[in-house]
Amino acid sequence: MAQTVYARQGDTVDAICWRTFGVTAGVVETVYEMNRGLAALGPVLPIGTPVLLPDAQDVGTRVLATLQLWD
Repeated sequence: MAQTVYARQGDTVDAICWRTFGVTAGVVETVYEMNRGLAALGPVLPIGTPVLLPDAQDVGTRVLATLQLWD
């Protein structure tokens, strides 16, 4: 289930993804896709900006699919 978090002082999308999921690879792109117009706010989000995040299970699946450097 997707969840909404609110930007803290000095937050970036990368920081929110890292704090929430422990990864940024593949997740940041998904967050921007889910939140049209978020990139227009700049790299540091205004305090209190709502950010819709993907389901944690979807993040795990996407990261495993994209981060297999050696098989």
